[in-house]
Amino acid sequence: MQVYYKKAFDETVGPRYLTGAPPPGQAEDRYRRTRAANEYLTDHYHEAPVWIVACLEGGSPTRSAGSSIYPAVQNMLLAARALGLGATLTTRHLQYEQETEAAMGIPPGFHSYAILPIGHPMGRFGPLARGPLADVVYLDGWGKPYPGI
Repeated sequence: MQVYYKKAFDETVGPRYLTGAPPPGQAEDRYRRTRAANEYLTDHYHEAPVWIVACLEGGSPTRSAGSSIYPAVQNMLLAARALGLGATLTTRHLQYEQETEAAMGIPPGFHSYAILPIGHPMGRFGPLARGPLADVVYLDGWGKPYPGI
């Protein structure tokens, strides 16, 4: 698994961080810290003491097929944080879906949609902050301001 996770970082995620601009509402220094954290996770992915692999039974995975699984995944992430654990939702393994599912022993007819590596954080969590709603909430079209925000 580690080999494929790292390979996907080297081929796709890493170059995107190096050449891409921060998303709206995220400062450049925070974007660099996010990249560093992503790279650290990549190098230490295999050391997470627990992986929750969210799977569904059924045909070919589609963008909407996982819609029933992601709310459960979000609840697991919130529970981990409430317990003081570090966790994140990852889907990078899907770039090598057949290889990674075989490595994990997922039986035919089932597909993974996310992996949550869970462990104890290296430091303490800081406060969470959200960007301005005006950066992400629109009315009647993308980029059209929502009145009153």
